[in-house]
Amino acid sequence: MTDPKSAPTVLQIVLGRRLAALRETAGLTAAEAAKQLRTAPTTITRMEKAEVALKFANVRALLEIYEVTKEETQEFLALLDQASESGWWQSFRDALPSWFGVYVSLEDAATQVRVYDPQVVPGLLQTEDYARAVLQVGLPRQTVDVVERRVGLRTARQELLARSSEPPPHLWVVMEETALRRNVGNQTTMVAQLDRLLRVAELPNVTLQVCTFDGGLHPGGFGPFTVFRIPELPDIACIDSLSGVHYTEDAQETALYREALDQMAAYALSADDTKIFISDVRKEISP
Repeated sequence: MTDPKSAPTVLQIVLGRRLAALRETAGLTAAEAAKQLRTAPTTITRMEKAEVALKFANVRALLEIYEVTKEETQEFLALLDQASESGWWQSFRDALPSWFGVYVSLEDAATQVRVYDPQVVPGLLQTEDYARAVLQVGLPRQTVDVVERRVGLRTARQELLARSSEPPPHLWVVMEETALRRNVGNQTTMVAQLDRLLRVAELPNVTLQVCTFDGGLHPGGFGPFTVFRIPELPDIACIDSLSGVHYTEDAQETALYREALDQMAAYALSADDTKIFISDVRKEISP
């Protein structure tokens, strides 16, 4: 039996897709491949969706069943060795919601991350105190220890914005004026948070825009979502809700979210005007 993986790496997701493509090229259904591997059809489909660990022996057997060339098999198995290495976020598995490991993996591998949040500052831009205040009111309620672990994870995620080991992603955030004015924590927390936004907005790989109250309605006002752009994968949209998230890579769905982001970016203040606006809000809170 295969082992469950709560937070697959993007490479595991890519390899799962390749397994599905090789099976289809071989003209086999999941049930037919499972019969030759002497396992359940659901095991094949879960491997292809990266919902379970890709075991070396099973993958090698499947590649043989699919009549993959020796050279391609060696390349695939070499990539499988890399994919088996745990992502850095696995050390936070005790505090990770079941759905969030996938989010962090996508975030870590993306070349572009586009975020919209109508209520709060997005996690990649939060200070520790702001993050702690947000996590403390989340449902279901968590213990102090779990909250602190999640604050630690949120802080660790932010390192990708300035990483030097590989090019950092372009983070493009559209947020509402509400997120700047809603009191989270206390005055000191809010001032520090606005200062952080002003600092991060100066990074060359960060675009920050604010939709102001006087701008009226726009297409994205229904709730927070993120669109990830990752090499070798179609764009993936993550739609947030109270009980968890929904991931979709359906071309029509992701196109709608990209269009909403494009329209909101045109509707919102420019990046330069956003910095002026944030600075003005900060002065209102603490002259």
